[in-house]
Amino acid sequence: MDDLSGNMTLTKTSEAPWATPAQTLTQSLNVNPESGLSKQDRQQKLNQWGYNQLREHKKRSLWQIFIAQLKSLIILLLAAAAVVSFWYGEMLEGWAIMVVILINTGIGFFTELRAVRSMEALYTLGTVKTRVRRDGQLIEVDARMLVPGDIVIIEGGDVITADMRILKSSKLQLNESALTGESLPVSKSSEPVSEETILAERSCMLYKGTAVTRGSGEAVVVSTGTETELGHISLMVESAKEEQTPLEERLDRLGYRLIAFTLVIALFVTISGIVSGKEMFLMIETGIALAVAAIPEGLPIVATIALANGMRIMAEKNAIVTRLSAVETLGATNIIFSDKTGTLTENRMTVSQLLVLDQSYEAGKQQSLSKDSLTSRALEAGALCNNASLSADQDGQGSGDPLEIALLQAAKNAGIDINKLREEYPEIKEEAFDPEVKMMATWHRINQQQNRIFVKGAPEAVLPLCTSIYAKEGSEPITDQNQVHWESTNAELAADGLRIIALAFRDTTGTNQNPYDELTFLGLMALEDPPRDDVKPAITNCKEAGIRVIMVTGDQERTARYIGRAVGLADEENPEIIHGNELQNGSTLDKQAVNIDQILKTNIFSRISPKQKLDLIGLFQKQGNIVAMTGDGVNDAPALKKADIGIAMGERGTQVAKEAADMVLLDDAFSTIVAAIEQGRVIFGNIRRFIYYLLSCNVSEILIVGLATLIGAPLPVLPLQILFLNLVTDVFPALALGVGKAEDGIMQQPPRRESESILTPSHWIGITGYGLLISGAVLGALFWGLHLETVDTAEAVTLSFLTLAFAQLWHVFNMRAPNSSLFNNTIIFNPYVWGAILICIILIMSATYIPYLATILKIVPPDLTGWSIILGMSLIPLVVGQLILYFRK
Repeated sequence: MDDLSGNMTLTKTSEAPWATPAQTLTQSLNVNPESGLSKQDRQQKLNQWGYNQLREHKKRSLWQIFIAQLKSLIILLLAAAAVVSFWYGEMLEGWAIMVVILINTGIGFFTELRAVRSMEALYTLGTVKTRVRRDGQLIEVDARMLVPGDIVIIEGGDVITADMRILKSSKLQLNESALTGESLPVSKSSEPVSEETILAERSCMLYKGTAVTRGSGEAVVVSTGTETELGHISLMVESAKEEQTPLEERLDRLGYRLIAFTLVIALFVTISGIVSGKEMFLMIETGIALAVAAIPEGLPIVATIALANGMRIMAEKNAIVTRLSAVETLGATNIIFSDKTGTLTENRMTVSQLLVLDQSYEAGKQQSLSKDSLTSRALEAGALCNNASLSADQDGQGSGDPLEIALLQAAKNAGIDINKLREEYPEIKEEAFDPEVKMMATWHRINQQQNRIFVKGAPEAVLPLCTSIYAKEGSEPITDQNQVHWESTNAELAADGLRIIALAFRDTTGTNQNPYDELTFLGLMALEDPPRDDVKPAITNCKEAGIRVIMVTGDQERTARYIGRAVGLADEENPEIIHGNELQNGSTLDKQAVNIDQILKTNIFSRISPKQKLDLIGLFQKQGNIVAMTGDGVNDAPALKKADIGIAMGERGTQVAKEAADMVLLDDAFSTIVAAIEQGRVIFGNIRRFIYYLLSCNVSEILIVGLATLIGAPLPVLPLQILFLNLVTDVFPALALGVGKAEDGIMQQPPRRESESILTPSHWIGITGYGLLISGAVLGALFWGLHLETVDTAEAVTLSFLTLAFAQLWHVFNMRAPNSSLFNNTIIFNPYVWGAILICIILIMSATYIPYLATILKIVPPDLTGWSIILGMSLIPLVVGQLILYFRK
């Protein structure tokens, strides 16, 4: 048997089955719809096409996740330093560096223990039973055994398990929101459509992963497995490149600079010392000391913990971040691609207006109406010509078509008892909704002699059938003026993105009449998927923060325009919208019917396909933007993975979307994205601050060792002492800086440029300046000690080491913002800073006075004079630094 994995090259059954007449298509598939495929045909097709399953995504192993933590330039630099230390017998230094690497790797591994499970989630959609006609018999088979040509029997509630072309349909409707983004059930028929028709409008097609909400039918399978539309999406998820985040890029750039800087300095000092006649081993040891001094060993640890803390804070705000480095990326985001349904809107149909003769009723509030009013009659018609039901315990929730649930809720809000109404007017017959006539009707018994037919449907279908209109005094003939008025009213409401239905009735004595003759018009009912209350203020906050929100939806143009205006995406009355059809020329956005500049300035896109979402994200990324993308459906998964930040909905999002995303919103609220962006900015500010702190401390160590070597002085700090400082007295203050709170006005600032480094030129000037200040104080303490008769060289080195340790501790207060005051800033009010200083003092004193530690670090406990030198010299960088900040302010 041929390979059935779906990996073979396949020949399509039809280039456009939606445009092919049903009889022609079944003939090309060599199947008789009345009997189905024979056993021989099935086996042949199974050999050719393979199982109806999606290609399984290879799961990342724990080992791969662990190895990924080591792919950092700073980690590699540390590893190189450890190897050199072991090579020259500096075992303590080597093992100490290895401990640093393991700590960082462990933190990253356990915090970022996840793999992309998109393909597995997609795969599970095919594990259901399907009813098919084979060899003239109706049987149930495992969906993975479907092949092109199978005749499938469809009923309400079924999940579609392959791509199919409809052969017969009766009132068939499907929920395709997970695939197309269409918020309402879609009516289907067997009639072919044009070959150019976009996926969301192919009314004769059924697609794998969608669900039947109503009706029944028969269809022939045209594509299975990875050849289905869902399969194409799964392949895009698998092949979509997961972008490296800006933080990862910036840390890599910083790592390259540190490598170059370290090698140049170490080689220069080592070679110059050897050339000047100093002992080779001493100079090699000095070179190692410089390498250790240059590398901020605590940087990976602090960065990882700061990001993990950001993940915790975001989780408290209902945003679960699944990738560590994505936390910081949020702070740089300047474009948010948002879908419409459920993110910008409530994802539920609501009756907003009911218009009857000479009256307009706002249906959004709880209120009681007179039973005999025109409005009550219209609401009763909507509740009776209805197959849905409301649940007793949850307001607004129910089972059935979302539109019909909305009609019941509107009647309930008006004080109508639905159960009592249905008992008073029992239903005796129904003419189900027909997509071709766009109406449905129900017969209800009024008394023993009379029945009443209620009709609801599209206004353009119902209005022409009405011969009268319901008024206060009873029915009156409908005039041409009435017709024009209601037709224009319908057009105006539809232009606002509302879905309009017309209500009518007629009285009769039987049940065999045509229900759509000589109707009495009751009124128009306007329904909407209302914008979420929190969206408009959140979008306003985004604008203030320099963040642009772009709506990309699979819904219709007029609906997208209405919601875009309602939530503040567009201020003008008729905002510019680009339709998916305008982005169809070519597989990318390089060749389009619309100008690229026009695409880049447009805020609303309608009828957009999954491939087009990918192209749009790529286009905006090429322009240097940091792009976030929100989504909930299967169709959103490739774009979520492609974006710099993929944001999935937690309440209604599919598993596919959640696994492809970097962040999941537990409350599905757009405002949560804004809160997460603010926290991302805070985290980047904290990362920048502690890197600034760490590197200014490390530069001081380089200058101390380098200058002392050049002038022939003893090493002011030894390699193991440097490692002790970098692991202990650097890390704890840096950790405290990494969890600081936001500076005032952080969301009134524009996003950082994509090209902006973690450290700007002004930061490097500050790092060098503070490095010179600290090194000057430390070398001053060293020479002071060397000139004291009571102090030997080992004790003088201790003085310089302890001066460096305390100078770095006090230096943390120089990290306050330049526009803050000395006693009112985020550093002073950060309790973790004070805790870090206390811990570091305890550790320094332990290393000084515990004999075992003092012996390892070669520390000689100083006397009272020595402590006076240490404290006096260590405060100089703090005092000078505060004076510099004061004058800068």
